Amino acid sequence: MKIDLTETTSSKINQALVSARRAVGAPAIGMVLTLVIVTDEENAYDALKAASDSSREHPSRIIAVIKRLSRSPRTRRDARLDAEIRVGSDSGSGETVVLRLHGELANHAQSVVLPLLLPDAPVVVWWPQDSPADPAKDALGALAQRRITDTYSAEHPLEELAMRAQTYQPGDTDLAWTRITPWRSMLAAALDQQPAEVVSATVEGESDNPSCELLAMWLADRLGVPVERTTSGGPGLTAVRMTTKNGDIVLDRADGSLATLCMVGQPDRAVALKRRETAELLAEELRRLDPDNIYESTVKFGVEHLDRKDADAPAKKAADPTPPAKKAAPAKKAAAK
Repeated sequence: MKIDLTETTSSKINQALVSARRAVGAPAIGMVLTLVIVTDEENAYDALKAASDSSREHPSRIIAVIKRLSRSPRTRRDARLDAEIRVGSDSGSGETVVLRLHGELANHAQSVVLPLLLPDAPVVVWWPQDSPADPAKDALGALAQRRITDTYSAEHPLEELAMRAQTYQPGDTDLAWTRITPWRSMLAAALDQQPAEVVSATVEGESDNPSCELLAMWLADRLGVPVERTTSGGPGLTAVRMTTKNGDIVLDRADGSLATLCMVGQPDRAVALKRRETAELLAEELRRLDPDNIYESTVKFGVEHLDRKDADAPAKKAADPTPPAKKAAPAKKAAAK
């Protein structure tokens, strides 16, 4: 069921939500959180589809905020709120409110969203692209317990990663980090089977791919060993090599779906390591609302501390002249998220 409201208010939207639930026979309970999506008209469809698919695992009220700023001084003053309400089969397992904010109202989105939040339920804000410099201090981000960005969509991912490190607050996370969860789990499991000290590592993947950078930073941070970052034609992350005193551990994924795990003394094994859809990534992030300390430690490690076989220009700009402190403690096993 869909309801369109033009030149409306938050109060009228709430009334329409109640009426729509009664009309389709949907209960008012069962939703576990409010997911606020801040996007533009061009990317709204894909973002709403991913959120709707993830709501089958996490029934939620989805609020899409689409800001329509006008360049004309006259129309900029004409504040107006249009809304589209979707319930039942048109909105996954929850309900969806699409807000289109016109004129000056676009600069005060939090005043529109606040009355629409589910009472006594967590709030998650997701920026599929064009995330603010400091998500926690953003007017909408300040309403949330969890703030999800995606550095992969940024024009300069390495600079965006540096910004995420500088502005990190508990509750921040990034889908570029979520994409490497299967890789981290597989590498940690490999070290459990091959309990040898790691002396170095190499991460291979597309240039300026933030997931590749984060995986390299995670290995360097958790193992306390030098990590070399090399580039390949992709897709995405293609290979990781960990050199141990007993031999190499290699996880190679050349085609973006099936990987091969090679370890000394064991036969090569094929493992499923496909590139996941946005809905899967979002569903994973919505499973936890507590601060991700491993992500915090990783993103603050810094891309400038990685060894680069063919240094990228953005990496040079972000480089810190101060070398990282050497860790004297023996290498630890990498812990999966």
